[in-house]
Amino acid sequence: MAMACAVVAFLGFAPTYWLPLAHGAFHGSPVIHFHGLLFFTWTLYFVLQTWLAASGRIANHRSLGLVGVSLATAMTIFGFLASVHAMKQAASIGQTDAGVAFSIVPLSGIAFFAVAFILAIANTRRGEIHKRLMLLAGIAILDAPIARWFIVLLAPPGPAGPPPIPVTLPPALVAFLLLVVAMVHDRRTDGRVHPVYIYGGIGYVAVKLLNWPISATGAWHAFAGGILALAQ
Repeated sequence: MAMACAVVAFLGFAPTYWLPLAHGAFHGSPVIHFHGLLFFTWTLYFVLQTWLAASGRIANHRSLGLVGVSLATAMTIFGFLASVHAMKQAASIGQTDAGVAFSIVPLSGIAFFAVAFILAIANTRRGEIHKRLMLLAGIAILDAPIARWFIVLLAPPGPAGPPPIPVTLPPALVAFLLLVVAMVHDRRTDGRVHPVYIYGGIGYVAVKLLNWPISATGAWHAFAGGILALAQ
């Protein structure tokens, strides 16, 4: 599953980041580049940690745990900074309200990742819970790379700008299919689906569905608009 997450992350960003970057056609701010570096490093780190645990090298796995804590912390910070950068870009082309509304998608996503990761660290001595929370955290950030293929294949031509919130739901549900695979595996091997997947999956879907109505509220616009005002 860790390998699947890494492949999805790399292939997802291939048409809009990796290939343009390789051809010198991608021009982004340092915040975006560092954000991308951190998140892709996470996918490789997740594969390494999973391999160490699966091969019985638990001591090595635990010794690298602090690296994961530092990496996840940096990801949370730069995920927030990248969201603010996107709001500033939207404001620069006259789409401030749309940018503020859309900011709930990346901000709620990185918040869900952070909560799942914190819970995973709090359960390092309970391996069955720990590994499932780590997978939940990894899957929670895959809707962004999956969305890039939706943009490439389905987005209408026109000036770039924040998309409407409903179009973020299909990529999120595609990412959720990876969690369904893990649930099926639990069912076939243990005879039941682990509660982490049940409650984590419910939480994941709830966050994605609630993004739409919350993004239109005055409270969200006051909150995210205040962040934008401080950043400008």
